[in-house]
Amino acid sequence: MHVKQVTPTLTQLTQYRFVNAYLVREDDGLTLVDAMLGRAAAGILAAAETLGAPIRRIALTHGHGDHIGAVDPLKERLGADVEVLMSELDARIHAGEHVVEGKLPGSWPKLATRPDTLLREGDRVGSLEVIAAPGHTPGHVAFLDTRDRTLIAGDVFTTYGRPQVTDHLYWRFPFAAMATWDKAVDRASAEKLRGLGAARIAVGHGPVVSSVAA
Repeated sequence: MHVKQVTPTLTQLTQYRFVNAYLVREDDGLTLVDAMLGRAAAGILAAAETLGAPIRRIALTHGHGDHIGAVDPLKERLGADVEVLMSELDARIHAGEHVVEGKLPGSWPKLATRPDTLLREGDRVGSLEVIAAPGHTPGHVAFLDTRDRTLIAGDVFTTYGRPQVTDHLYWRFPFAAMATWDKAVDRASAEKLRGLGAARIAVGHGPVVSSVAA
């Protein structure tokens, strides 16, 4: 697990060099945004211990397996007091509902943990404002830190080489685009996120960047 302090309130965790999660410091502890692949729990907990603060909540940008992989073991280790938050549509998919026509791309592994809170546009998770950003998955969301305008954008963009929207295959990292559900909706969400005036953009795959205007 690679750990990088990006800002005083944002720490990037990277598993296997290509899967990111983020620890966001709040007054009461830490919010973990996304939970990477399986076997990441120990590394996530070690990073939180190094930061000297407990994980209070786990907020998920979407329900793909490389973003929820450690949710169940983290919930087991941290107990019932840790709040798990996910968008309503992606939570319904994990509950076995068919919320869209056809087969959904990407990995949707079985998740024993049920979200405590269903996220909608405009909700607040500590200092993070929930921004609906569907397309990569039906219920994909992003999180905008209202303190410094850091945008945690999930898989709407990748940032290997240069920022790319996941509505098309990009040779440096094609896998996110291969898992995108609706390319036109994903593109519209990218334009929406670009318009937020974020100071920096943190993504699920790639380094934190200062702009996705290209």
